[in-house]
Amino acid sequence: MNSRDKRSEELQPDILVIGSGAAGLTAALQLAKSCKVAVICKGELNGGSTFYAQGGIAAVLDDDDSIEKHVNDTLTAGAGLCSSSAVDFTVRHSREAIEWLIDSQVNFSRREDKKRMGIADFHLTKEGGHSHRRIIHSADATGRAVSTTLTELAAKHPNITLLTNRVAVDVVIDESAIPRRCTGAYVLNRSSGHVELYQSKFTVLATGGASKVYLYTSNPDGASGDGIAIAWRAGCRVANMEFNQFHPTCLYHPQAKSFLVSEALRGEGAILKLANGERFMSRFHEKAELAPRDVVARAIDHEMKRLGEDCVYLDISHKSPEFLRSHFPTIMKRCLELGIDISKEPIPVVPAAHYTCGGVMVNHCGQTDVANLYAIGETTFTGLHGANRLASNSLLECLVYGRSTADDILANIGTTPHPKQASPWDESQVTDSDEDVVISHNWDELRRFMWDYVGIVRTDKRLQRALNRVKLLRQEIAEYYSNYKVSNDLLELRNLVQVAELIIHSAIARKESRGLHYTLDYPDTDDVLRDTILKPEPSSSR
Repeated sequence: MNSRDKRSEELQPDILVIGSGAAGLTAALQLAKSCKVAVICKGELNGGSTFYAQGGIAAVLDDDDSIEKHVNDTLTAGAGLCSSSAVDFTVRHSREAIEWLIDSQVNFSRREDKKRMGIADFHLTKEGGHSHRRIIHSADATGRAVSTTLTELAAKHPNITLLTNRVAVDVVIDESAIPRRCTGAYVLNRSSGHVELYQSKFTVLATGGASKVYLYTSNPDGASGDGIAIAWRAGCRVANMEFNQFHPTCLYHPQAKSFLVSEALRGEGAILKLANGERFMSRFHEKAELAPRDVVARAIDHEMKRLGEDCVYLDISHKSPEFLRSHFPTIMKRCLELGIDISKEPIPVVPAAHYTCGGVMVNHCGQTDVANLYAIGETTFTGLHGANRLASNSLLECLVYGRSTADDILANIGTTPHPKQASPWDESQVTDSDEDVVISHNWDELRRFMWDYVGIVRTDKRLQRALNRVKLLRQEIAEYYSNYKVSNDLLELRNLVQVAELIIHSAIARKESRGLHYTLDYPDTDDVLRDTILKPEPSSSR
């Protein structure tokens, strides 16, 4: 194949997958069995949230466990808002998803007391909200093991093209089709600085979540809500955007940017303490340190504000150094680099934005409201997580829905015509910006008022202040976007402002406290169960 043919194949794949995490690569590997697939990622491969996931993947793998138990734990954590069909669908497909990873040679941790060969040979741990040990893991770097394995498989596959340093601007919509359908995407090539047109029969959004909308987050820099904002502008509904999970324990240290201290530590007996050594979680929940994440995050936030402290402490020093090196090598190594020996002293921790439980509305096959546009992973609202995600269900969702999305696309691709030629990106009326300070200033302002006004604890007054500010920012950014050449920073800011507005509107609409949404004005939980569904006006999607 000459270079021109190869370039044409890159720009006109059968399927375009936007995102190279667990969801995107799972779908790509299934699709590549019979289709040409292009996978784009905004930075380098393994730069997304999957790579940094520590804890593991929840699945029913033990004879003493059951689908019913996993389903019930998920429903309980979701505070009444989980879709029972989505939970049942995900859990029932959990074992086959894990078996696929094992067959793909993901190096999961094994039991020391191996009695049988096969899946029972693997070590399972327990995390907050789970009634059973069902978390399969690769020490404390499960995401790294999954991400590197899937990336290596994708890189070797002849039907998959991996394209780095490319960020999606918007999807292409054929307005003349009935129903209107997605035919690809405009993509900024960060190396060349130009926007390229990718055309495909199907497009899959797998860009991850939006936790970078907050000042403090455990997520990597790319978690800017791209897929959610792109889908909204294309005319897709979003749901439950008010439910943002704050991980209770991120390492508190000036040099520890976004370093997560896994929930698995608490699953293995780590204790939360105040600066004076006092335990406090038993005052907030009967399960103490093993309470659901929203309870633990609010408890830590409460104690920090009550005492005026910058952090609390997570202590697992009662475990042996050998145990810690075996189970938590990544955390132990990073803490030692910062002068903290977790075998002798507690770890300073703070809550940080961690997971977006709402997102683009999809069905069990990943279909959105726009024909031929699919979404999977943290970008989506499947109904699995409800008002609070159960630990380690997120990677499972990526795998299960990545596979079901691929199955649905493969079932329909034979009858789907090639898209007609769309208009190329027009940058003839824009110039290079000489005022990038506008982007950096607005970026900082957005993330700070989202943290202060739309964080772990909310009020109507704070939410209204946030809404007033985000409307002004959106106007400024829209003007900037219209007049200057796009850049990665501008696109991320544009998307974050859109997602922030969706979060604020959703939070204002929920007049109760439930799961991850806690408001001082409505501290009680309603008897009526409802999802917060937002639908874009026609003008918002053009």
